[in-house]
Amino acid sequence: MSKEGSTEAPIRHPIDFEHPDFLNPEKLDLEMRRVFDICHGCRRCFNLCDSFPKLFDMIDESKEEDVDSLSSNQFAPVVDACTLCDMCFMTKCPYVPPHDFDLDFPHLMLRYRTAQKKLGQLPSVPRQLAEIDRNSKIGVMFSKLINWASDIKNKFFRKILEIFVGIDLRVQLPKYNSETFSNFFKKNKDLISYEAQQSNRKVVIYTTCFVNFNKKNTGVAALKVLKKNGIEVQEAYPGCCGMPFLEQADLPKVVHQAKKVSKDLLKWVNKGYKVITLTASCGLMLKFEWPLLLPEDDNIKKLSLNVMDIDEYIVDISKNEGLAQGLQEIDGGVTVHHACHARAQNMGIKARDMLKLIPNAKIDVVERCAGHGGTFGVMKETHNLARKVGRPTTRQIKIKNNKYMASDCPLAGKHLKQLEEDTNISSDEAVHPIELIAKSYKL
Repeated sequence: MSKEGSTEAPIRHPIDFEHPDFLNPEKLDLEMRRVFDICHGCRRCFNLCDSFPKLFDMIDESKEEDVDSLSSNQFAPVVDACTLCDMCFMTKCPYVPPHDFDLDFPHLMLRYRTAQKKLGQLPSVPRQLAEIDRNSKIGVMFSKLINWASDIKNKFFRKILEIFVGIDLRVQLPKYNSETFSNFFKKNKDLISYEAQQSNRKVVIYTTCFVNFNKKNTGVAALKVLKKNGIEVQEAYPGCCGMPFLEQADLPKVVHQAKKVSKDLLKWVNKGYKVITLTASCGLMLKFEWPLLLPEDDNIKKLSLNVMDIDEYIVDISKNEGLAQGLQEIDGGVTVHHACHARAQNMGIKARDMLKLIPNAKIDVVERCAGHGGTFGVMKETHNLARKVGRPTTRQIKIKNNKYMASDCPLAGKHLKQLEEDTNISSDEAVHPIELIAKSYKL
Protein backbone atom coordinates (compact mmCIF):
# COMPACT_ATOMS: atom_id res chain seq x y z
CA MET A 1 0.00 0.00 0.00
CA SER A 2 1.37 3.39 -0.97
CA LYS A 3 1.80 5.98 1.75
CA GLU A 4 1.49 9.74 1.58
CA GLY A 5 5.03 11.07 1.73
CA SER A 6 8.15 9.51 3.16
CA THR A 7 10.17 10.12 6.29
CA GLU A 8 13.03 7.91 5.16
CA ALA A 9 16.33 9.17 3.77
CA PRO A 10 16.26 9.52 -0.02
CA ILE A 11 18.15 6.99 -2.10
CA ARG A 12 19.06 7.01 -5.76
CA HIS A 13 19.08 4.29 -8.35
CA PRO A 14 22.01 3.70 -10.70
CA ILE A 15 21.79 5.59 -14.00
CA ASP A 16 21.65 2.71 -16.49
CA PHE A 17 22.10 4.93 -19.53
CA GLU A 18 23.21 2.04 -21.77
CA HIS A 19 20.00 0.06 -21.24
CA PRO A 20 17.73 0.12 -24.33
CA ASP A 21 14.79 1.40 -22.26
CA PHE A 22 16.70 4.48 -21.12
CA LEU A 23 16.22 6.28 -24.43
CA ASN A 24 13.17 4.39 -25.66
CA PRO A 25 10.85 7.25 -26.78
CA GLU A 26 7.60 5.59 -25.72
CA LYS A 27 8.85 4.53 -22.30
CA LEU A 28 10.48 7.90 -21.69
CA ASP A 29 7.25 9.68 -22.60
CA LEU A 30 5.24 7.47 -20.25
CA GLU A 31 7.67 8.11 -17.40
CA MET A 32 7.60 11.87 -17.99
CA ARG A 33 3.81 11.83 -17.83
CA ARG A 34 3.77 9.64 -14.73
CA VAL A 35 6.14 11.96 -12.87
CA PHE A 36 4.50 15.15 -14.11
CA ASP A 37 1.11 13.89 -12.96
CA ILE A 38 2.43 13.27 -9.45
CA CYS A 39 4.14 16.68 -9.40
CA HIS A 40 0.91 18.29 -10.59
CA GLY A 41 -0.98 16.72 -7.70
CA CYS A 42 1.57 17.87 -5.12
CA ARG A 43 3.11 21.20 -6.26
CA ARG A 44 5.37 21.41 -3.23
CA CYS A 45 8.31 22.44 -5.43
CA PHE A 46 6.61 25.42 -7.06
CA ASN A 47 9.14 27.93 -5.66
CA LEU A 48 12.40 26.05 -6.22
CA CYS A 49 13.13 26.73 -9.86
CA ASP A 50 11.26 27.58 -13.05
CA SER A 51 10.75 23.97 -14.18
CA PHE A 52 7.79 23.53 -11.88
CA PRO A 53 5.95 26.81 -12.58
CA LYS A 54 6.34 26.10 -16.32
CA LEU A 55 4.90 22.63 -15.85
CA PHE A 56 2.02 23.73 -13.66
CA ASP A 57 1.12 26.65 -15.92
CA MET A 58 1.04 24.36 -18.95
CA ILE A 59 -1.25 21.92 -17.17
CA ASP A 60 -3.54 24.63 -15.84
CA GLU A 61 -3.84 26.18 -19.29
CA SER A 62 -4.47 22.85 -21.05
CA LYS A 63 -7.88 21.79 -22.31
CA GLU A 64 -8.66 19.31 -19.55
CA GLU A 65 -6.24 20.80 -16.98
CA ASP A 66 -4.34 17.56 -16.65
CA VAL A 67 -1.14 15.94 -17.92
CA ASP A 68 -3.00 13.87 -20.53
CA SER A 69 -3.91 17.13 -22.25
CA LEU A 70 -0.25 17.95 -22.87
CA SER A 71 1.49 17.00 -26.07
CA SER A 72 4.95 15.49 -25.82
CA ASN A 73 6.54 18.44 -27.59
CA GLN A 74 5.53 20.62 -24.64
CA PHE A 75 7.94 18.86 -22.29
CA ALA A 76 11.17 20.51 -23.52
CA PRO A 77 10.72 23.92 -21.76
CA VAL A 78 10.30 22.14 -18.41
CA VAL A 79 13.52 20.22 -19.02
CA ASP A 80 15.39 23.29 -20.24
CA ALA A 81 14.60 25.16 -17.01
CA CYS A 82 16.17 22.44 -14.82
CA THR A 83 19.72 23.23 -13.65
CA LEU A 84 20.26 19.78 -12.06
CA CYS A 85 20.65 21.46 -8.67
CA ASP A 86 19.03 18.40 -6.99
CA MET A 87 17.14 20.52 -4.45
CA CYS A 88 13.72 19.10 -5.34
CA PHE A 89 15.10 15.60 -4.76
CA MET A 90 17.06 16.45 -1.60
CA THR A 91 14.83 18.91 0.24
CA LYS A 92 11.26 19.08 -1.04
CA CYS A 93 9.92 15.99 -2.75
CA PRO A 94 8.07 13.57 -0.42
CA TYR A 95 7.96 10.89 -3.10
CA VAL A 96 11.63 10.12 -3.73
CA PRO A 97 12.78 6.52 -3.34
CA PRO A 98 12.32 4.45 -1.23
CA HIS A 99 8.74 5.77 -1.57
CA ASP A 100 6.63 3.69 -3.94
CA PHE A 101 6.19 6.63 -6.34
CA ASP A 102 9.95 6.48 -6.94
CA LEU A 103 10.46 10.07 -8.15
CA ASP A 104 13.84 11.42 -9.13
CA PHE A 105 12.98 14.55 -11.08
CA PRO A 106 16.56 15.77 -11.80
CA HIS A 107 17.70 12.41 -13.13
CA LEU A 108 14.55 12.17 -15.25
CA MET A 109 15.40 15.56 -16.73
CA LEU A 110 18.90 14.23 -17.38
CA ARG A 111 17.41 11.20 -19.13
CA TYR A 112 15.25 13.41 -21.35
CA ARG A 113 18.22 15.64 -22.11
CA THR A 114 20.25 12.57 -23.09
CA ALA A 115 17.53 11.66 -25.57
CA GLN A 116 17.60 15.23 -26.92
CA LYS A 117 21.36 14.96 -27.39
CA LYS A 118 20.99 11.71 -29.33
CA LEU A 119 18.56 13.45 -31.68
CA GLY A 120 20.88 16.45 -32.09
CA GLN A 121 18.46 18.81 -30.33
CA LEU A 122 20.88 20.36 -27.84
CA PRO A 123 22.74 23.57 -28.72
CA SER A 124 26.37 23.18 -29.76
CA VAL A 125 27.98 26.12 -27.90
CA PRO A 126 27.33 24.84 -24.35
CA ARG A 127 28.76 21.47 -25.43
CA GLN A 128 31.95 23.21 -26.53
CA LEU A 129 32.08 25.23 -23.31
CA ALA A 130 31.91 21.93 -21.42
CA GLU A 131 35.36 21.02 -22.79
CA ILE A 132 36.89 22.60 -19.72
CA ASP A 133 40.38 21.16 -19.83
CA ARG A 134 40.90 22.02 -23.49
CA ASN A 135 39.49 25.54 -23.17
CA SER A 136 41.19 26.36 -19.88
CA LYS A 137 44.68 25.29 -20.96
CA ILE A 138 44.38 27.87 -23.74
CA GLY A 139 42.88 30.36 -21.25
CA VAL A 140 45.85 30.10 -18.88
CA MET A 141 48.35 30.25 -21.72
CA PHE A 142 46.85 33.54 -22.98
CA SER A 143 45.37 34.71 -19.68
CA LYS A 144 46.19 38.42 -20.01
CA LEU A 145 44.68 38.71 -23.48
CA ILE A 146 41.60 36.58 -22.75
CA ASN A 147 40.92 38.22 -19.38
CA TRP A 148 41.07 41.64 -21.05
CA ALA A 149 38.87 40.61 -23.96
CA SER A 150 36.24 38.87 -21.79
CA ASP A 151 36.06 41.60 -19.14
CA ILE A 152 32.53 42.87 -18.61
CA LYS A 153 33.78 46.44 -19.25
CA ASN A 154 35.01 45.46 -22.73
CA LYS A 155 31.65 46.20 -24.33
CA PHE A 156 32.86 45.81 -27.91
CA PHE A 157 34.30 42.32 -27.57
CA ARG A 158 31.55 41.14 -25.24
CA LYS A 159 28.93 42.20 -27.79
CA ILE A 160 30.74 40.17 -30.43
CA LEU A 161 30.87 37.24 -28.00
CA GLU A 162 27.14 37.55 -27.40
CA ILE A 163 26.24 37.73 -31.10
CA PHE A 164 28.42 34.86 -32.32
CA VAL A 165 28.69 32.61 -29.24
CA GLY A 166 25.55 33.45 -27.27
CA ILE A 167 27.23 34.38 -23.97
CA ASP A 168 25.23 37.15 -22.33
CA LEU A 169 27.23 40.38 -22.21
CA ARG A 170 25.92 41.10 -18.68
CA VAL A 171 27.67 38.06 -17.21
CA GLN A 172 30.89 38.56 -15.29
CA LEU A 173 32.99 35.70 -16.63
CA PRO A 174 35.66 33.96 -14.53
CA LYS A 175 39.23 35.14 -14.98
CA TYR A 176 42.02 32.75 -15.84
CA ASN A 177 45.02 32.23 -13.59
CA SER A 178 48.38 33.27 -14.99
CA GLU A 179 49.57 29.81 -13.90
CA THR A 180 47.75 26.68 -12.83
CA PHE A 181 47.51 25.77 -9.17
CA SER A 182 49.25 22.50 -10.06
CA ASN A 183 52.32 24.45 -11.21
CA PHE A 184 52.16 26.68 -8.15
CA PHE A 185 52.05 23.61 -5.91
CA LYS A 186 55.08 22.02 -7.54
CA LYS A 187 57.12 25.19 -7.05
CA ASN A 188 55.95 26.10 -3.54
CA LYS A 189 54.88 22.96 -1.66
CA ASP A 190 58.21 22.71 0.17
CA LEU A 191 58.56 26.47 0.67
CA ILE A 192 55.27 26.72 2.59
CA SER A 193 56.06 25.36 6.02
CA TYR A 194 54.89 26.13 9.54
CA GLU A 195 55.80 24.96 13.01
CA ALA A 196 52.99 22.54 13.63
CA GLN A 197 52.31 19.43 15.64
CA GLN A 198 52.93 16.51 13.37
CA SER A 199 49.91 14.56 12.28
CA ASN A 200 49.41 11.08 10.91
CA ARG A 201 47.00 12.54 8.41
CA LYS A 202 47.87 12.84 4.76
CA VAL A 203 45.78 14.20 1.91
CA VAL A 204 45.92 14.73 -1.80
CA ILE A 205 44.18 17.87 -3.01
CA TYR A 206 42.10 17.13 -6.08
CA THR A 207 42.49 20.65 -7.34
CA THR A 208 39.33 20.73 -9.51
CA CYS A 209 39.28 22.53 -12.84
CA PHE A 210 38.00 25.85 -11.49
CA VAL A 211 40.69 26.17 -8.84
CA ASN A 212 43.40 24.90 -11.16
CA PHE A 213 42.61 27.27 -14.01
CA ASN A 214 40.51 30.10 -12.56
CA LYS A 215 40.88 30.57 -8.81
CA LYS A 216 44.30 29.55 -7.62
CA ASN A 217 43.81 31.47 -4.34
CA THR A 218 41.40 28.82 -3.05
CA GLY A 219 44.00 26.10 -3.56
CA VAL A 220 46.73 28.22 -1.94
CA ALA A 221 44.50 28.84 1.09
CA ALA A 222 43.71 25.13 1.44
CA LEU A 223 47.39 24.20 1.15
CA LYS A 224 48.43 26.72 3.82
CA VAL A 225 45.68 25.74 6.28
CA LEU A 226 46.44 22.03 5.90
CA LYS A 227 50.17 22.61 6.33
CA LYS A 228 49.47 24.82 9.36
CA ASN A 229 47.82 21.77 10.91
CA GLY A 230 50.79 19.50 10.29
CA ILE A 231 49.19 17.48 7.51
CA GLU A 232 51.15 15.95 4.66
CA VAL A 233 49.78 17.46 1.45
CA GLN A 234 50.06 16.28 -2.13
CA GLU A 235 48.22 17.55 -5.20
CA ALA A 236 46.67 15.94 -8.26
CA TYR A 237 44.74 17.14 -11.25
CA PRO A 238 44.28 14.33 -13.78
CA GLY A 239 41.33 16.15 -15.35
CA CYS A 240 37.86 17.63 -14.90
CA CYS A 241 35.34 15.62 -12.86
CA GLY A 242 32.87 15.70 -15.76
CA MET A 243 30.13 17.85 -14.22
CA PRO A 244 30.02 20.12 -17.33
CA PHE A 245 29.49 17.02 -19.46
CA LEU A 246 26.74 15.84 -17.11
CA GLU A 247 24.94 19.16 -17.54
CA GLN A 248 25.11 18.63 -21.31
CA ALA A 249 23.84 15.04 -20.97
CA ASP A 250 27.04 13.61 -22.45
CA LEU A 251 27.10 10.59 -20.15
CA PRO A 252 29.77 8.59 -22.05
CA LYS A 253 32.17 11.52 -21.58
CA VAL A 254 31.33 11.69 -17.87
CA VAL A 255 32.16 8.01 -17.58
CA HIS A 256 35.40 8.55 -19.49
CA GLN A 257 36.42 11.31 -17.07
CA ALA A 258 35.41 9.23 -14.07
CA LYS A 259 37.61 6.32 -15.15
CA LYS A 260 40.52 8.58 -16.09
CA VAL A 261 40.50 10.70 -12.94
CA SER A 262 39.73 7.86 -10.53
CA LYS A 263 42.64 5.80 -11.86
CA ASP A 264 45.05 8.56 -10.84
CA LEU A 265 43.41 9.45 -7.52
CA LEU A 266 43.10 5.82 -6.45
CA LYS A 267 46.89 5.52 -6.47
CA TRP A 268 46.90 8.03 -3.60
CA VAL A 269 44.01 6.35 -1.79
CA ASN A 270 45.89 3.05 -1.89
CA LYS A 271 48.80 4.82 -0.16
CA GLY A 272 46.54 5.93 2.68
CA TYR A 273 45.69 9.45 1.46
CA LYS A 274 42.28 11.10 1.69
CA VAL A 275 41.15 12.93 -1.44
CA ILE A 276 40.13 16.53 -0.71
CA THR A 277 37.91 18.46 -3.13
CA LEU A 278 37.78 22.26 -3.31
CA THR A 279 34.53 22.75 -5.23
CA ALA A 280 31.10 21.47 -4.20
CA SER A 281 30.12 20.19 -7.65
CA CYS A 282 33.28 18.11 -7.91
CA GLY A 283 32.74 16.59 -4.49
CA LEU A 284 29.21 15.64 -5.54
CA MET A 285 30.48 13.98 -8.71
CA LEU A 286 33.17 11.90 -6.99
CA LYS A 287 31.02 10.89 -4.03
CA PHE A 288 27.65 10.30 -5.67
CA GLU A 289 27.27 10.73 -9.44
CA TRP A 290 30.23 8.57 -10.48
CA PRO A 291 29.04 5.57 -8.43
CA LEU A 292 25.55 5.92 -9.95
CA LEU A 293 26.94 5.88 -13.48
CA LEU A 294 29.42 3.08 -12.75
CA PRO A 295 27.72 1.03 -10.01
CA GLU A 296 29.76 -2.12 -10.69
CA ASP A 297 33.15 -0.40 -10.65
CA ASP A 298 34.85 -1.27 -7.36
CA ASN A 299 37.54 1.36 -7.88
CA ILE A 300 34.91 4.10 -8.16
CA LYS A 301 33.21 2.81 -5.01
CA LYS A 302 36.47 2.75 -3.09
CA LEU A 303 37.39 6.24 -4.22
CA SER A 304 33.97 7.67 -3.32
CA LEU A 305 34.39 6.45 0.26
CA ASN A 306 37.70 8.28 0.58
CA VAL A 307 36.66 11.71 -0.73
CA MET A 308 36.00 14.66 1.56
CA ASP A 309 35.16 18.28 0.92
CA ILE A 310 37.79 20.65 2.36
CA ASP A 311 35.25 22.15 4.81
CA GLU A 312 34.19 18.68 5.87
CA TYR A 313 37.82 17.68 6.41
CA ILE A 314 38.77 20.70 8.52
CA VAL A 315 35.71 20.14 10.74
CA ASP A 316 36.76 16.50 11.12
CA ILE A 317 40.23 17.59 12.30
CA SER A 318 38.71 19.99 14.81
CA LYS A 319 36.47 17.27 16.27
CA ASN A 320 39.14 14.59 16.52
CA GLU A 321 42.57 16.16 17.05
CA GLY A 322 41.73 19.82 17.38
CA LEU A 323 42.96 22.56 15.04
CA ALA A 324 46.31 24.25 15.36
CA GLN A 325 46.29 27.31 17.58
CA GLY A 326 46.30 30.76 16.05
CA LEU A 327 42.82 31.39 14.65
CA GLN A 328 41.96 35.06 15.22
CA GLU A 329 38.87 37.18 14.83
CA ILE A 330 38.16 38.55 11.37
CA ASP A 331 36.82 42.00 10.70
CA GLY A 332 33.17 41.52 9.82
CA GLY A 333 30.47 38.90 9.65
CA VAL A 334 30.13 36.15 7.04
CA THR A 335 27.10 35.13 5.02
CA VAL A 336 27.49 31.51 3.96
CA HIS A 337 25.70 30.62 0.74
CA HIS A 338 25.00 26.92 1.21
CA ALA A 339 25.42 25.95 -2.42
CA CYS A 340 23.04 23.39 -3.93
CA HIS A 341 25.76 20.85 -4.71
CA ALA A 342 27.07 21.14 -1.17
CA ARG A 343 23.54 20.54 0.15
CA ALA A 344 23.11 17.59 -2.22
CA GLN A 345 26.09 15.87 -0.58
CA ASN A 346 23.94 15.46 2.55
CA MET A 347 26.81 16.24 4.93
CA GLY A 348 25.28 19.18 6.77
CA ILE A 349 26.40 22.80 6.50
CA LYS A 350 30.10 22.13 6.86
CA ALA A 351 31.10 25.59 5.62
CA ARG A 352 29.19 27.14 8.53
CA ASP A 353 30.57 24.61 11.01
CA MET A 354 34.11 25.32 9.86
CA LEU A 355 33.76 29.10 9.97
CA LYS A 356 32.31 28.91 13.49
CA LEU A 357 35.78 27.79 14.56
CA ILE A 358 36.91 31.40 14.03
CA PRO A 359 36.71 33.19 17.41
CA ASN A 360 33.56 35.32 17.87
CA ALA A 361 32.64 34.93 14.22
CA LYS A 362 29.18 36.12 13.17
CA ILE A 363 27.96 33.50 10.70
CA ASP A 364 24.66 33.63 8.80
CA VAL A 365 23.47 30.99 6.35
CA VAL A 366 21.42 31.39 3.18
CA GLU A 367 20.03 28.15 1.74
CA ARG A 368 18.63 28.98 -1.66
CA CYS A 369 19.72 28.21 -5.20
CA ALA A 370 21.85 30.86 -6.89
CA GLY A 371 20.32 30.00 -10.26
CA HIS A 372 23.65 29.82 -12.07
CA GLY A 373 23.72 26.12 -13.01
CA GLY A 374 26.91 25.99 -15.12
CA THR A 375 26.31 27.38 -18.61
CA PHE A 376 22.67 28.03 -17.66
CA GLY A 377 23.65 31.31 -16.02
CA VAL A 378 26.01 32.28 -18.83
CA MET A 379 24.05 31.85 -22.06
CA LYS A 380 21.86 34.72 -23.26
CA GLU A 381 18.96 32.32 -23.84
CA THR A 382 18.76 31.36 -20.14
CA HIS A 383 20.52 34.18 -18.27
CA ASN A 384 17.32 36.08 -17.45
CA LEU A 385 15.89 32.94 -15.91
CA ALA A 386 19.10 32.45 -13.91
CA ARG A 387 18.67 35.99 -12.59
CA LYS A 388 15.05 35.30 -11.70
CA VAL A 389 15.96 32.20 -9.68
CA GLY A 390 18.87 33.96 -7.96
CA ARG A 391 17.16 37.20 -6.90
CA PRO A 392 15.40 35.80 -3.78
CA THR A 393 18.79 34.49 -2.68
CA THR A 394 20.50 37.85 -3.16
CA ARG A 395 17.74 39.58 -1.20
CA GLN A 396 18.49 37.32 1.75
CA ILE A 397 22.22 38.00 1.43
CA LYS A 398 21.57 41.73 1.41
CA ILE A 399 19.42 41.52 4.56
CA LYS A 400 22.23 39.73 6.43
CA ASN A 401 24.47 42.75 5.65
CA ASN A 402 27.78 41.01 6.37
CA LYS A 403 31.20 41.98 5.07
CA TYR A 404 31.98 38.62 3.51
CA MET A 405 30.02 36.14 1.42
CA ALA A 406 31.38 32.61 1.28
CA SER A 407 30.28 29.79 -1.01
CA ASP A 408 31.62 26.35 -1.89
CA CYS A 409 30.45 27.02 -5.45
CA PRO A 410 32.59 29.78 -7.03
CA LEU A 411 30.29 30.35 -10.00
CA ALA A 412 27.23 30.63 -7.75
CA GLY A 413 29.05 33.11 -5.55
CA LYS A 414 30.13 35.26 -8.49
CA HIS A 415 26.60 35.19 -9.94
CA LEU A 416 24.97 36.22 -6.65
CA LYS A 417 27.36 39.09 -6.01
CA GLN A 418 26.76 40.42 -9.50
CA LEU A 419 22.98 40.28 -9.06
CA GLU A 420 23.04 42.40 -5.93
CA GLU A 421 25.83 44.94 -5.96
CA ASP A 422 24.23 47.09 -3.27
CA THR A 423 25.52 45.07 -0.33
CA ASN A 424 28.12 45.47 2.35
CA ILE A 425 30.20 42.64 0.84
CA SER A 426 33.78 43.81 0.44
CA SER A 427 34.93 41.69 -2.52
CA ASP A 428 33.59 41.50 -6.06
CA GLU A 429 32.77 37.82 -5.67
CA ALA A 430 32.22 35.23 -2.97
CA VAL A 431 35.27 33.71 -1.35
CA HIS A 432 35.64 30.03 -0.61
CA PRO A 433 35.16 29.37 3.14
CA ILE A 434 38.69 27.96 3.40
CA GLU A 435 40.03 31.36 2.32
CA LEU A 436 38.49 32.91 5.44
CA ILE A 437 40.11 30.26 7.62
CA ALA A 438 43.45 31.16 6.04
CA LYS A 439 42.68 34.82 6.69
CA SER A 440 41.89 34.04 10.32
CA TYR A 441 45.24 32.26 10.64
CA LYS A 442 46.86 35.29 8.92
CA LEU A 443 48.44 32.98 6.36
